[in-house]
Amino acid sequence: MTTTWHHLPAPAREIARSATDAVAAARARDPQAYDEAVLRLAGADRSGLVLGVVVRLLLEETHPDGLDGDDVRQVLEACVRGAATWRADVDPHVVLVLLAGALGVYDPDEDATPPDPAALARHAPLLLADLLAGTDRPLDGWLTAAFAEIRRTELHD
Repeated sequence: MTTTWHHLPAPAREIARSATDAVAAARARDPQAYDEAVLRLAGADRSGLVLGVVVRLLLEETHPDGLDGDDVRQVLEACVRGAATWRADVDPHVVLVLLAGALGVYDPDEDATPPDPAALARHAPLLLADLLAGTDRPLDGWLTAAFAEIRRTELHD
């Protein structure tokens, strides 16, 4: 953990720690460490909001010209295929919901089987690990940017 998190309130620090641990475990393909970190992440209030913003920022960075249906399909396939080699419980529908939610085009009322928050927390670090592979910036920087964006949005609302 870097000094980046010292100024954050305790709930935000817990999201950052849990997300960092979960993504590190996903990269290492360590099921036990992953399950432990994801359990903490699922219990952290507003973790879905933070991770959704990080996913959106990563998508914007890795697709500066915007995303089309083929881009979303490629991101989805890469994440699911990569995760399926060590996580038999990876669900493509949940990853698609994460992508659509981050892009602002997901309506849970129109989904016959919307994933619960625990399922989203189990899949978000898989998607983050996959998206981070296409950048040269560590997760800490993305989390910092996400917290700053959330703070700006809340101040303006």
